Amino acid sequence: MFRTHYDLPLQRDVTGRFLPWIIALMVYLAILAMAGSMVLSDMAQRWDRGLAGTLTVQVPPLPEGTPTLDERVQSALGVLRATPGIARAEALPRQDLQGLLEPWLGTGALNADLPVPAMIDVALAGGRIDMNGLAQRLRAAVPGSQLDDHAAWLKDLLAIARAVEALALGILALVGGAAVATVIFVSRAGLAIHGQVVELLHVMGAPDRYVARQFQSHVLGLAIRGGVIGTVLAAATLIALKRAGGEYAAGLMPDMALDQLQLASLAAVPAIAAVLAAVTARITVMRALARMP
Repeated sequence: MFRTHYDLPLQRDVTGRFLPWIIALMVYLAILAMAGSMVLSDMAQRWDRGLAGTLTVQVPPLPEGTPTLDERVQSALGVLRATPGIARAEALPRQDLQGLLEPWLGTGALNADLPVPAMIDVALAGGRIDMNGLAQRLRAAVPGSQLDDHAAWLKDLLAIARAVEALALGILALVGGAAVATVIFVSRAGLAIHGQVVELLHVMGAPDRYVARQFQSHVLGLAIRGGVIGTVLAAATLIALKRAGGEYAAGLMPDMALDQLQLASLAAVPAIAAVLAAVTARITVMRALARMP
């Protein structure tokens, strides 16, 4: 119904037959790279918000059992609550520890005979605390206790997350560059194949923009077709990963949920790819025609 009329038989070009699949692959990789970067960024922000300003103290049970684990926990709580700069110190209930260990040990694996260390959750008031001094006082009052300052490993983890985000942006740049190079090749190949017809159009008085518009419309149609294919494949992959994270991995995989703004950004990828391909084809053809006598 809205089929475009071409003076040039561009649909018969062999080089153009592969362009939709190449664009589909580019769009597929770009969406997955962007989605991975978004998920990792959200996860890093949740870790930063959840663990910033907190400490964890681990109190292992003694083999002899005297003093008992509860008595050792109370001693550690006494040291923590007497330390300036600590707003709250609470021992985690055994049910919470069981919930944390279930993804690795399975349901019911945490029985009463298993020597699991007690964990104390500590919230800081915001001021500076001498961590080395606090750790020494804890070890003196409760031998074997360990103070875990989340800031040290959280800093490294956030650095890794930022590096992976930069890598995803690099992949996007490479994918975009490869798509542009492919469109340039296809456009130049089309000009070479239909050189005689282009020269005839020139003799008949057809302006360069008329010829370039035909290449642009042809490439735009192929890019839209490829973008739709790539988007459908990427959506199926993301849905499968989300289901795997929610049902099969028992919480070990990151949450793949994306908000509406992020989904809109992913949905814009095929449109951007189509526009980029059309503009590249037009510029390539216009520059080539400008060099013709």
